[in-house]
Amino acid sequence: MAESHKWFYKTQAWKDTRDAYARSVGGLCEECLRSGVYKARVIVHHKKPLDVQSVRDTRIALGWDNLELLCRDCHGRAHNA
Repeated sequence: MAESHKWFYKTQAWKDTRDAYARSVGGLCEECLRSGVYKARVIVHHKKPLDVQSVRDTRIALGWDNLELLCRDCHGRAHNA
């Protein structure tokens, strides 16, 4: 069985970072805001996706430069892009 990075999303470090980031941007979807739409957030998204290696790099896994707050629709588009 291949190693996974999914364990990361259960860590307190991720939960604290996720919640602090969401508060810092006002709790609204950042992608929708760029279009002038005010839509509540759902997901703190990693712009550079996590994998088995990058999950151990705190600059990628927990760095705010790699995060954005998205609604469910925008998050789905980000993963299908």
